[in-house]
Amino acid sequence: MHDVAFTGLRRQAELVADGRLSSVELTRAALEGIESTRHSLNAFRFVRPEAAMREAAEADSRRARGERAPLLGVPVAIKDDTDIAGLPTAFGCPGEFDVRGADAEVVTRLKNAGAVIVGKTNTPEIGQWPFTEGPAFGITRNPWNPEYSPGGSSGGSAAAVAAGIVAGALGSDGAGSVRIPAAWTNLVGIKTPRGLVPTAPEPELFHGLTVFGPLARTVGDAALLLDVVAGTGSRFRDAACQRPGNLRIGLSLRPAFTGMSTPLEEQVRAAVEGVAGALAELGHQLVETEPRFGLLGLDFLPRSLAGVADWVNRVPQPELLDPRTLGNRRTGSWLRPALGLARRAERHFRDRVGAVFADVDVVLAPTTATPPPRAGHFLGMPNWRTDREIIAACPYTWPWNVLGWPAVNVPAGFTREGLPVGAQLMGPNASQELLLQLAGQLEEALRWHERRP
Repeated sequence: MHDVAFTGLRRQAELVADGRLSSVELTRAALEGIESTRHSLNAFRFVRPEAAMREAAEADSRRARGERAPLLGVPVAIKDDTDIAGLPTAFGCPGEFDVRGADAEVVTRLKNAGAVIVGKTNTPEIGQWPFTEGPAFGITRNPWNPEYSPGGSSGGSAAAVAAGIVAGALGSDGAGSVRIPAAWTNLVGIKTPRGLVPTAPEPELFHGLTVFGPLARTVGDAALLLDVVAGTGSRFRDAACQRPGNLRIGLSLRPAFTGMSTPLEEQVRAAVEGVAGALAELGHQLVETEPRFGLLGLDFLPRSLAGVADWVNRVPQPELLDPRTLGNRRTGSWLRPALGLARRAERHFRDRVGAVFADVDVVLAPTTATPPPRAGHFLGMPNWRTDREIIAACPYTWPWNVLGWPAVNVPAGFTREGLPVGAQLMGPNASQELLLQLAGQLEEALRWHERRP
């Protein structure tokens, strides 16, 4: 079962469909994996063993009746910002939350596709930080080295997949929250274009910044999960199997302006340049490029921090929250009058940044500026210092959330200490198939999925 855990979503679905493995066996193994890593990795906030085993037994019955579905009987995990009927949606916060009465639309789609939902994964309070730790649940750790963080805010989902507890998980990305933990755990993570995956029951998340996206060990598995939650048949799976023509790819190593120092760590630079070299060997033309981001951060901050304030207003016991969260709520409330201007300015920034695609087909950039931080490093840190350190570590992902365009993290290798780092492929609106084609081509060359923690 340990080997089966690393075969991936598609292979697990095939094994169940062929009757060589039952969903009950797969699900029991996933639940045992959650329990056995509860203290070493701490990936899950809520586990649903009885419900998951019922869903697994039903999946086996459906298969016996001859039914077929893309994920029939396969265990997956969901980040704890997404409603599952019968569980709270605490979004990393402490306190006693009411259980939700209905599933979010993405969960409904996963269940309709036959997936077994084993539980909800840890995330920092209201998804604010690229590390996964907090007073509500403790510290989530990286399967490649538990002394380090898996990143965030979809850190629990990333840890669960990297450790082989589940073969795929759903996260959300509002400033890099899928791509950053994917980079730091050797996974593929897709930041979907705005509007592709439904956010219901919410009309939008964080004023349009946040989207749902999959984490998996391979491009094909991530594409399968995306097809299910986007309701796109086999569109993205097909793209992941196709190879693009020769492309002009812009290598961009300079992040958008943040007003803070954001040096690119040398080992990360070398890893990203290694990906660029692999792309060149595959026949693509690599050129240096720098998107014209301008003062894009002025569009990001009101939407991000007002979103934090929105969520704090739902928390039943806000006095239990991290002081940094309460500080961000105050700032978000102060910035709320700028929301209208920020939304109207988005078209200007799309035109400005999008001009780069008159010269290149895809932009290649670091996903993070540094390797993973040590686990627990940020506990008790004041807000100003937290902001300074997370911006220095992760200055590359948030612009694409403002623009609403797709991006894919691909594993870029490991540091001398054995810690994973990543690179992101970024495109304009509606370029997700091209990005998946390119990521799939890279996967064939680099074979990152063959390494396990």
